[in-house]
Amino acid sequence: MKQVFFVGLLVGLMAVPAVAQESAIYRCGNEYTNTKPDALTRGCKLISGGNVTVVQGTRVPKAATPRASTPPGLSGSSTSRVESSEQKARDSDARLILQAELKKAQERHEDLRREFNNGEPEKRGDEARNPQKYQERVTELKASLARNESDIAGIRRELERLPAAASTALIR
Repeated sequence: MKQVFFVGLLVGLMAVPAVAQESAIYRCGNEYTNTKPDALTRGCKLISGGNVTVVQGTRVPKAATPRASTPPGLSGSSTSRVESSEQKARDSDARLILQAELKKAQERHEDLRREFNNGEPEKRGDEARNPQKYQERVTELKASLARNESDIAGIRRELERLPAAASTALIR
């Protein structure tokens, strides 16, 4: 009796991989299917060799999707609008911060220009014997100047985007 059970179990276990190997997997764009009629009607490609594992992604809850803005005539408690005085204070703070950053960047630019000395910075002690170090420093200074100029231009663009304030002027 035990032998019959074990033989039946072995035959059953050997049949499982054979069945799994017979099922074909089709790729339809970013989707995978194992139903042949569905795959043929959609023009899917048969995938041969290798196993395919498909993990379902998580669904985004509808509450997390961005809401459409409410019309200007309607105001509700769900919209988070900032008071105009608070927004003006924020803009003023942003302008002050950007002006301080611009001033620092301009000072740094002047220091770099002074050190660069029109492409001929003064040689340091270790650079007198090693001209390659000097060339590397000159190249690095030139790149720093270019980076700093683009930083200044970016800060100026940000300042121009802010609403104009009556009492503050751009630092140039």
